[in-house]
Amino acid sequence: MADERTPSSPLPESRLLSASRTGISLVWVIPIVAAVVGAWVAVTRIESEGPKITIVFESAEGFEAGKTKIEYRGVDVGTLTAIHVSFDHRHVVATAEMAPKTEDFLVEDTQFWVVRPRISGANITGLGTLISGAYLGMEIGNSKHEKRAFAALEVPPVVTGGVPGRFFVLKTPDLGSLDIGTPVFFRRLQVGEIAAYSLDKDGRRFTIKIFVKAPYDQYVSANSRFWQASGIDMQLTANGLSIQTQSLLSILIGGIAFETPASGPVLPAAEANSVFPLYVSRTQAYEPPPRNPQTYELIFNESVRGLEIGAPVELRGIKIGEVVGIRAQVDVKTLKFSVPVMIELDAQKLGVKLVDLRRGADLAAIRRRVIDSLVADGVRAQLRMGNLITGSAFIAFDFFNGVPPARVDWSQNPPQLPTTPGQLEAVEAGLSDIVRKLDKMPLQQIGDNLQRSLANLDLTLTGARNTLENADTTLNSATTMLNTANGLVEPTSEQIEGIDQTLQELRRTLRSVRVLADYLEQHPGALIWGKRGKPQ
Repeated sequence: MADERTPSSPLPESRLLSASRTGISLVWVIPIVAAVVGAWVAVTRIESEGPKITIVFESAEGFEAGKTKIEYRGVDVGTLTAIHVSFDHRHVVATAEMAPKTEDFLVEDTQFWVVRPRISGANITGLGTLISGAYLGMEIGNSKHEKRAFAALEVPPVVTGGVPGRFFVLKTPDLGSLDIGTPVFFRRLQVGEIAAYSLDKDGRRFTIKIFVKAPYDQYVSANSRFWQASGIDMQLTANGLSIQTQSLLSILIGGIAFETPASGPVLPAAEANSVFPLYVSRTQAYEPPPRNPQTYELIFNESVRGLEIGAPVELRGIKIGEVVGIRAQVDVKTLKFSVPVMIELDAQKLGVKLVDLRRGADLAAIRRRVIDSLVADGVRAQLRMGNLITGSAFIAFDFFNGVPPARVDWSQNPPQLPTTPGQLEAVEAGLSDIVRKLDKMPLQQIGDNLQRSLANLDLTLTGARNTLENADTTLNSATTMLNTANGLVEPTSEQIEGIDQTLQELRRTLRSVRVLADYLEQHPGALIWGKRGKPQ
């Protein structure tokens, strides 16, 4: 064949070809395309995933990784991807994957909470979770600093979604029936609710955070008064029975009410997070706060049953202080038992004017002069019963005539004010005196004489009983005789009636005879000629 070459045939000469072609070899096309596709897939994956965060809970009850959602205003914005117990075994840590483009949601003051069926105050929330299961609620904060680790709230926030209004802080020693969601009233109109509360670190008071919606928040000023409007405030005064309540809702679940005194100065609206005291009642809220109170001691040698801390101290019906302490003590020397009662008196209500205080007057000297003058005029402290139904007592300062002279012991700390026995002690002393007098009476002799008198009286009563029985028999006999006489009288009365008729006939006959006699006397001839006379 022509194309066949023999081994002895010469080889063709090699030629050098120049690399004149441009471009990439097909060998490199595939890796480059794969790298571009991988980068595109990675970018797409990153853009589609969204940020990851961790949330700490007290309990993961109702949670399920991959199913429990995070919602913001009803829209799913994330899902819990993993749940595990914290290293200290005290909490539960959940990892959540948020939706894409939610980085702006995750700032320092963003809040998360568990949505479950909950009854709080007047609100019932989370009923839909009975069917769909628990989920996480979310409220986006206003901070500009990003954050990826959060601690979930145990209770959902009361105010969400940028509701206009302001928060205020209340301080109270007793929480009462108040709870998160309890309504806040202004002139019996619900204008807000309790957002949160906590016990102070010293354990003495509660801090309550309330939210008042706009435009009602402008009615809260620096001199506004807040009080608990829980249930019914019932007072029995000289004007009758006074009953006050905010609404039916406050009777059922309680509430807080506030007012601004109309007689006070007009002040601008209070700043957000302003602090106010929370009073027990409206009456207490409008009582003027004590100014420069001073502690005094009262020594009672009688029972103080019914006297409690907080009981009023009055001077002729005007409250000038309150009881702040009650204890018992025994004098080591005399072994006598007494009850010291600590009270606080308001200097202003004792006659010390604020004008004197502003002028820099010696408050202690003024207070001492006023109290010494009152004691010299016969003012003494006395324990009195305030309510016979509840048995509550109070301390009354009043002017007493004929009391032994006394002075204030200013050497003691606190100073001791003189006291006088209470009304109950005087009643007990009077009863004891009566008992002693009764004990001196010859009760045995009086009893014997009384027994003899009763025996004689019994005999007298027996004789009287017999006399009455005889009188009864006599009366029966008299009744029989009267009945018999009555039977005899009936026919006699008929005969008398007949005689009366006969007499009437006889009277008419005599009248006719008299008329005839008179006529014959005047006309004698009538006996011969009759009444016509003699013939002509």
